[in-house]
Amino acid sequence: MLPAAHRLRRSVDFERAVRRGVRAGRSTVVVHLSEDSEGAAQPQVGFVVSKAVGNAVHRNLVKRRLRAATAARLEVLPAHARAVVRALPASADATFDQLSTDVTRGLERAAQRLHERTGAGR
Repeated sequence: MLPAAHRLRRSVDFERAVRRGVRAGRSTVVVHLSEDSEGAAQPQVGFVVSKAVGNAVHRNLVKRRLRAATAARLEVLPAHARAVVRALPASADATFDQLSTDVTRGLERAAQRLHERTGAGR
């Protein structure tokens, strides 16, 4: 379970992460990652699972799997990171292991791109 302190809740935070952050795509998810010095000094993650994934039962299953996979990988994210994990339609048919692997690789790749962006700007 993803602790409440690590959850993105406000639509403004979702929008900032998607618009200002870096993106890393996988076959089942797309990870948007930004760093925001305001707010909590711990990483926060939000999830977007659209109706393209399936009906409410499938969407909730995918959301629970994504939350569990992300909770185990919070240490990959920088301290002030804001991540949005967007499920693609292929996530409905994916196993937990596939989703977990895609989330891990997506978070790692997005963190690497974010580090390159902020490191190059300094």
